[in-house]
Amino acid sequence: MSTTSTVPPRSPYRAVFAVPEFRAVFAAHVLSLLGIVVGEIALSVLVYRLTGSPLLSALTFALGFLPYVLGGTLLAGIADRRPARRVLVTCDLLCAAGAVAMALPGTPVAALLALRCVNAAVAPVFAGTRAATLGDILGEGDRFVLGRSLLRVVAQGAQLVGFAAGGVLLTVVAPRTALVATAAGFLASAALLRLGTRRRPARSATAGEGGLLAASLSGIRELFAHRRIRGLILLSWIPPFFLVTPESLAAPYAHDLGAGSTATGLLLCAMPVGAIIGEVLAGALLRPRTRERIALPLAAVLLLPFLLYALRPSLGWSLLLAAVAGAGTAYTLGADQWFIAAVPEELRGRAMTVLSAGTMTIQGLGMALAGAAAEFIPVHLVVAGSGLLGTVAVTAVVREVVRSR
Repeated sequence: MSTTSTVPPRSPYRAVFAVPEFRAVFAAHVLSLLGIVVGEIALSVLVYRLTGSPLLSALTFALGFLPYVLGGTLLAGIADRRPARRVLVTCDLLCAAGAVAMALPGTPVAALLALRCVNAAVAPVFAGTRAATLGDILGEGDRFVLGRSLLRVVAQGAQLVGFAAGGVLLTVVAPRTALVATAAGFLASAALLRLGTRRRPARSATAGEGGLLAASLSGIRELFAHRRIRGLILLSWIPPFFLVTPESLAAPYAHDLGAGSTATGLLLCAMPVGAIIGEVLAGALLRPRTRERIALPLAAVLLLPFLLYALRPSLGWSLLLAAVAGAGTAYTLGADQWFIAAVPEELRGRAMTVLSAGTMTIQGLGMALAGAAAEFIPVHLVVAGSGLLGTVAVTAVVREVVRSR
């Protein structure tokens, strides 16, 4: 049943925070995210100090993306075949144990990278299970959409606050000590989820039949066999593939402009700031039907600001273009409503896991391809080309979603 009518139009986010279980989920999300971001910086610095290798240091970030596809593919069945609270708490405890192992003196570099992979493989199962649980906590209407939006806003904000906090923290403590903050974040998240959410049975009895791999793959096949669901998954995956281009090339673009590291930091912040503003304004000011009406047009024009990079804009204009593109990600509020309505209850955990895993994986792939292209093509033209190709690709997906109605 939709809960749209229960959401006060002038204060939609207040209605979401009025649900006690969501407050626990939200607080757990904040604590674990801050720990993750601080841990990423600390681990990157630690690996560089141990090896002196820029490649291995950068690899610690890349490994946060690549294992998502394995976790999302091979472990997706867990999200439906086990009680959600148990899955969430277990994932947090596993990640906390991994962070503690990283913090131990003497842990070799190979083990550090392997532990990073394990935590990244667990992440999509956690994210998918939590997203599916939001439907149980908030209902399948507008409160679910706004709850998802708030978690995305926190994720964007964590990049801004967490990287700054991690940089400050590493000026006063050693990297291994800073990794303890990551473990503490996961433990606090586990406690909040265990004590602040209700126990619910496994989402699907049939998801437990056969092995885990079979359950995961069969669920993925079902999702992609459904035209509407397939189109909505692609609508969530394709735009981020192109959106990461300016961020992945922030350092070389700042260099081309003759700016310094401060400009690089600003370029990295512009899109998250735009995304936060866009989501909050769309969630607070627009009614659910309006957000659904603008979702596809907004997705179709999302990448057009990148075309102006062909003119090699100054730093100020580049920041504005990135922020405008980031604000366009508010299309996801309408798409989320369609997705949860289209996915059967017994597949919801696997659907959300696949959605999360694919989004992270495709962003990592987009970063890699943008970097490869910039080896041969000027950076500003790579961004402009990404805007052109991306607009064509997203338009094709938008047409498919329209046809699947």
